[in-house]
Amino acid sequence: MNRLILIADDEAHIRLLLEQALEELEDEGVAIATAGDGARALEVIARERPGLVFLDVMMPGMNGFEVCQAVRADAALAPTKIVMLTAKGQEFDRRRGEEAGADLYLTKPFDPDEIVALARRILEV
Repeated sequence: MNRLILIADDEAHIRLLLEQALEELEDEGVAIATAGDGARALEVIARERPGLVFLDVMMPGMNGFEVCQAVRADAALAPTKIVMLTAKGQEFDRRRGEEAGADLYLTKPFDPDEIVALARRILEV
């Protein structure tokens, strides 16, 4: 599995928080990339084929649901694991994330230690 993690969130402080939490994995061969909007996230996913994507739901242009659906529609990207992150914890949104093909759906605020443990498990680090 590709050991690249993509962090896709339009809020710079969330990207930075996730990047700082995950940087300890860099010593174990994991690379980290970021994207500030959905269209850019989709470009990076198609080109780099990350093993794991932390994908914000609410982004300008393409939202996280649309990005997730586009990734799931491309068989070549099937191995990519997608964890949707959102401030919206309502059951409707969770179902919509599952329908879009997300592997997991987490609500903000999140525990950075849980994010690292999740990344380790998914990437088998």
